[in-house]
Amino acid sequence: MYTRDQIKQAVEAKEYKWFEKGDYNVNIVGVRNSNTGKKVTNRFDDKITISYSVKGKLKYFEFNATTDPGSHWERNLLNVNGVAILVPGQYRSSHIIGLHQGKYQALRQRIPLKVYRDGNKNGSFDMIKESIQEGMYGINIHRATSNINATSTQVDRWSAGCQVIASNSDFELFMKIINRSAQLHGPKFTYTLLESKDIV
Repeated sequence: MYTRDQIKQAVEAKEYKWFEKGDYNVNIVGVRNSNTGKKVTNRFDDKITISYSVKGKLKYFEFNATTDPGSHWERNLLNVNGVAILVPGQYRSSHIIGLHQGKYQALRQRIPLKVYRDGNKNGSFDMIKESIQEGMYGINIHRATSNINATSTQVDRWSAGCQVIASNSDFELFMKIINRSAQLHGPKFTYTLLESKDIV
């Protein structure tokens, strides 16, 4: 578990933008687990956090998630260049409210994003600079399960590069905050991906 202050400090240490002006001006920050190294864990062992304020009161939520692809797509490539692994960084106005796979409301990629491409199917994510590509790859922020009371424990097919929240109820809360933010600030959202080693 992290704190809002830890996330804010890590974001600002990278000289990224931290949004504070107005109610529900959200900061969506993913945290990739550095402790697992390059291993394809196929687990929801990362975090997606959301920080904002309402009438001067600071709000912070943290959800179990994956910022990495599942083992299914690491072995069964959708792209000849390899599975997509989002490169850490801040992507301004990168996502917009829309339908994930035409099925339910989520945050959809709206601008080109940078991904590592790993195609050797060796059970580890080889995130090397030379493999980076930038484009529209459907790197959405969505949920893992349609069961309202369920929480997924294995990533499997749920992510081929998307940022995925494990619990349906957590995702419902996330989208409730997102929709309130959109009413006040518009439908575009910035996504920041950190590594846990970046957090003090």
